[in-house]
Amino acid sequence: MAAKDLDLITIGRSSVDLYGAQVGGRLEDMRSFEKYVGGSPTNMATGTARLGLRSALITRVGDEHMGRFLREELQREGVDTTGVVTDPDRLTALVILGIRDDEQFPLIFYRENCADMALCEDDIDEALIARARAVVVTGTHLSNPRTEAAVLKALELARANGARTALDIDYRPNLWGLAGHGAGEERFIASAAVTAKLQSTLHLFDLIVGTEEEFHIAGGTTDTIAALRTVRVVTGATLVCKRGAAGAVAFEGPIRSSLDEGQAGPGFPIEVFNVLGAGDGFISGLLKGWLDGESWPTALTYANACGAFAVSRHGCTPAYPSWQELQFFLKRGVLKEKEALRKDAELEQIHWSTTRKTDWSTMRVFAFDHRMQFEEMEGATPDRIGAFKQLCLDAALRVQDGAPGHGILCDGRLGRQALYRAAGRGLWIGRPVEWPGSRPLSLEPEIGSDFGGLSEWPSEHVVKCLCFCHPNDAPDLWRAQEETILRLYNTCRRNRLEFLLEIIPSRVGPVDDDTAATVIRRFYDLGVYPDWWKLEPMTSEAGWQKACAAVRDNDPNVRGIVVLGLEASEAALIESFSVAARFDLVKGFAVGRTIFADAAKAYMTGDITPEAAVRQMAERYSRLCALWDDARRAGEKAA
Repeated sequence: MAAKDLDLITIGRSSVDLYGAQVGGRLEDMRSFEKYVGGSPTNMATGTARLGLRSALITRVGDEHMGRFLREELQREGVDTTGVVTDPDRLTALVILGIRDDEQFPLIFYRENCADMALCEDDIDEALIARARAVVVTGTHLSNPRTEAAVLKALELARANGARTALDIDYRPNLWGLAGHGAGEERFIASAAVTAKLQSTLHLFDLIVGTEEEFHIAGGTTDTIAALRTVRVVTGATLVCKRGAAGAVAFEGPIRSSLDEGQAGPGFPIEVFNVLGAGDGFISGLLKGWLDGESWPTALTYANACGAFAVSRHGCTPAYPSWQELQFFLKRGVLKEKEALRKDAELEQIHWSTTRKTDWSTMRVFAFDHRMQFEEMEGATPDRIGAFKQLCLDAALRVQDGAPGHGILCDGRLGRQALYRAAGRGLWIGRPVEWPGSRPLSLEPEIGSDFGGLSEWPSEHVVKCLCFCHPNDAPDLWRAQEETILRLYNTCRRNRLEFLLEIIPSRVGPVDDDTAATVIRRFYDLGVYPDWWKLEPMTSEAGWQKACAAVRDNDPNVRGIVVLGLEASEAALIESFSVAARFDLVKGFAVGRTIFADAAKAYMTGDITPEAAVRQMAERYSRLCALWDDARRAGEKAA
């Protein structure tokens, strides 16, 4: 029997959810939409991956932008996509959703001949199934002969290879052809044909999960106890019945006279904001407990908590917790004044910082976001500066050569074309917002007086802000700068953009080993939690120690720190790298003028060819990458 390197495989629906961003209005009146991963099996694969399980998905997606979005998002979440087939003939399914009020959550399924409904037996690979400890399917894919055949083959192979099996009934009447396109909200329509189809497969499962209405369709009666007993006649599976605000119960044996006699886990008194996707969050937590061998009360506690997160936030998959977040929540509980979990700042910070995607444990960043420095060069014009910034990108890509751990800092005013070209290249991309040299801090006009310009930024762009500040600054100056930074930080979170805060105290006052740490702690006290810090190239070990402690004490999940260059010589950078690299919180560097200054001056006056400029910058950037890597290895060896 093959080694089980996967905990579970989910099979079935995979769609892109387009969620109305406005709350309290009709879908007809939505002005904008947020784009998320969707489809019950896809949600579950992501939800369980966030909880630390090794999950995989079997489905089909289209050979287009939405299909690539799903595949890339799944990979970023850590889901194995070996079983995700690209369908050359069909489009990826879409779902339009909204939050109308406390009880209405309209949705429209765009699934006519969609990719995932073309799943067939040939898409089920025994080698993949054999890798899994469990296979989880949903009821929707029993509604069509082709997808049903694929599901039945997967279940047969799972049982032959010693895997456990689970069914999420996931009854959507209109996906069985029982309701119109506008009835996506409809959760129950009686159908003898659907009941018969479900009952013909229930014996294949070790675990069956559903709401009371879903057990009604599986049991053929709207009496919940009678329905459960009918299901029990045809299967020995553990039955888990979801009861909404009343929690959930599990029955391993006979069904007694009351749902209260089943095994239960505690529920959580929280404000319900959005019920869509709550069931997928619930079963993700349940599967975590089930596959980890926990008791049913413990597994149901996980499930109820994950469901609570789901109903408290916007979207389905984005709402699901990380394992660290779940553990924190179970230990601390619900704060009485924070029953709306999305308004619990401490919890939301843990959620944000433990569900960020992409590994940036190494940061070798070529910074050419400078504006004022370029504009002051002899021969510089906006067009010439923009052209040179594209050469900087060429140099960065030449050094990167597809390898991880490289990035750029580039602005959107003079470097717009370089930013456009950098998209999707695997680079970390930072983009400045501060007006060059401003103190008190002001922002580039493109950001807008209401900071609304950030809503136009691609999700892969990191908001970088340089603030010239010092512990000895006057109170009025601090107040003005803090107001801008706090507002900017909150706007970044609202737009789901990472935030890098750069501080350079030495430009405005004397510094010692405490200066950077003091400024860092002040911003945390303000309620600002940058994903990244960009700090001066200190050569004092005590200075780095105190700065790192200030960050760690406030945000153990921070992305990290990068060292800036300040046009230092290569010898000076080597000295600062050798100290900074001893601290694992320092992930690398973001250096600019040390790399591009000579080439830029020569290019602006026509004294160097574009290719020679790229070659010179690539050589310097490559050398700095090697110097950082050497310093990191030396630091790790010393530790």
